[in-house]
Amino acid sequence: MSINNIIRIFLPKDKIFYDIFENIAANLKEMGSILKKAMNENDPARRRSLLESIEDGEHKNDEFTHQIFIELGKNFITPFDREDIHHLATSLDDIADFMYASSKKILNYNITESDIYMKEMAEISHKSIKALTDAVLKLRNMKNISQIKQDCVIINSLENDADETLDRAIINLFSSNMEAIDIIKLKDVYEDLEVISDKCEDASNVIESIIIKYA
Repeated sequence: MSINNIIRIFLPKDKIFYDIFENIAANLKEMGSILKKAMNENDPARRRSLLESIEDGEHKNDEFTHQIFIELGKNFITPFDREDIHHLATSLDDIADFMYASSKKILNYNITESDIYMKEMAEISHKSIKALTDAVLKLRNMKNISQIKQDCVIINSLENDADETLDRAIINLFSSNMEAIDIIKLKDVYEDLEVISDKCEDASNVIESIIIKYA
């Protein structure tokens, strides 16, 4: 058997890693859209339904992440470092986890109305995930490095916006006349919503590391 035939055996046959990462990005984008809709929905029943549906997206993301790990075990040659693939998969999964955690706490704490800070952070998360999705889609051919970098800059800027929103939310919360238990609940939700943008930044940092190595 020639060396070319041997190499062909180990090469990924259909760029499966790119396919799965693009599926993950599309799923995260849908989850982000649902979270934004839920935070702006006035009808209680519709709002609850939207928040509950985020769990389905989180489970779907777990399945995609598991597929990545299976493919890492099956493929000898990968599009980029195995460690980078693992880091990107886990960082993307963290985004789904915190969207689910936020929605679950809103439901469990029986927070029936979204205030301006929750709406702002959901909007920031939505924009961050959109920029991250754009970056992930460009990884397949690595021809738009400057655009990928710009997507990462946008994500980093949005993370700063989320920090500022959280600061304003906490200041307002502790200067209010709310019951202590309500303050604790809202603070918990605010912090989880803010972490979504943190996790988007973590994923963008992994992508920047990848393009530095392989561009």
